[in-house]
Amino acid sequence: MMPGLDPRALKKMMKQMGMDMQDIPASEVIIKKPEGGQIVIKNPQVQKMKVPGQGESFQVMGNATESSEIEISQDDINLVAEQAKVPMEKAKEALEKAGGDIAKAILSLERK
Repeated sequence: MMPGLDPRALKKMMKQMGMDMQDIPASEVIIKKPEGGQIVIKNPQVQKMKVPGQGESFQVMGNATESSEIEISQDDINLVAEQAKVPMEKAKEALEKAGGDIAKAILSLERK
């Protein structure tokens, strides 16, 4: 919010301009970076704003931690191993090389 401005007045003003803002309950927000790694925001305050003709935008506030490691769940490993018909170790390696992208990992294993 803007300092010195009543939150109710701001919401009213935004509504008059056709903007709609709503709070989104979330326990964690993860931003995956294209070069690998991720930003994790725990217990965030998330707001979604719809602007006519502009689509939606999200505002996320909270304490962020950056990680160069990508967390790969056992479910993801199982799925890749099953779909590509490879051992779990190969599935995990493929997921790590693909930056956690399941589809990319399966495709890379099927090409071999």
